[in-house]
Amino acid sequence: MQVYLVGGAVRDALLGREIKERDYVVVGATPEELLKQGYQQVGKDFPVFLHPKTKEEYALARTERKQGEGYTGFICDFAPDVTLEEDLIRRDLTVNAIAQAKDGTLFDPFNGQNDIKNRILRHVSDAFSEDPLRILRVARFAARYHYLGFTIAPETNRLLMSMVANGELETLTAERIWLECEKSLSDGAFAEFLNVLFAIKGLHVISPFLEKQWDSALYRTLQARFNYAQQRGITNTALLFSQVTLSFSEEAIKTLAQKIRLPNEVRDLALNAQAHRQTLCASQLDSNAVLSCFNQLDLWRRPERFEQVLEALEISEQKPLNFANELEQAAKQARAVNPQQFIAQGIKGADIKTALEKARLEIIQRYFS
Repeated sequence: MQVYLVGGAVRDALLGREIKERDYVVVGATPEELLKQGYQQVGKDFPVFLHPKTKEEYALARTERKQGEGYTGFICDFAPDVTLEEDLIRRDLTVNAIAQAKDGTLFDPFNGQNDIKNRILRHVSDAFSEDPLRILRVARFAARYHYLGFTIAPETNRLLMSMVANGELETLTAERIWLECEKSLSDGAFAEFLNVLFAIKGLHVISPFLEKQWDSALYRTLQARFNYAQQRGITNTALLFSQVTLSFSEEAIKTLAQKIRLPNEVRDLALNAQAHRQTLCASQLDSNAVLSCFNQLDLWRRPERFEQVLEALEISEQKPLNFANELEQAAKQARAVNPQQFIAQGIKGADIKTALEKARLEIIQRYFS
């Protein structure tokens, strides 16, 4: 049994980047052998195991045969006689098809080290086209390593465009598309990810509306917003994704949310930031409009919604809002109004709500006209 470090850990070590996780491939072993050593199998039919102590992933060397459609239609063969090179050739990019033995020796049958040196993302084999998920993965890697000067090899770019033209992206599940978006958001390179997809005519997989809207100005705007968020240490997925949808209509956001199954918190912040941007970013704030904003966001029971909208709009403006402090103070004081004080005055029924609204508006008017 031979164990090799593979994939991202080897690639990032060669690039001098921080290694976030380590994956291993095991050659010449059976599931029974690993189970006897205390490894825990992940899934029923997939040859991946967790190390008994480190919980890192160890996968049996395997080959894959395409049988069905999409990225799940593969049959795996993980017999003990599968070689390391046979395992590596099924991988997506040459930079991800390098293995490292325990003594540090590198096995690089597809010249991944040379492509790392030349900053090229190149597919390993023609089998690349069998897995449509790789379109998004390559876009994500191109975005992540863009700052290092990486580009997609011309032949790989042509293959990606051919796969998109053949409708391969349409076979991906909404959940898988969102997961790739989420990973790119975490990388801090989402504007570049979207730009790569646009370049290969695949941005419609996220949003046809965004694809029609996309141009160099929007790309630069999003880059600037994400850079601001990164400088501020903001990593919240909902806050970051909301920057893409600020120019969308409510209907377009809802369509996008359904198309790629946005988590509820991401969808809701996108809708709230879009709905209240004009009110909260105005050069002069109207007290009635501010109260309406507070009510619609349910500031009284869900103050975190208002706080998130303010933060999302700050990222979009790349600076604190002109009246951020006043808005925060007005919100704090308006929330402190207690309906019990009106009940104690003998006010009843619907009149309590009227009194509450009046008191809250008077507080807001101290700050805004």
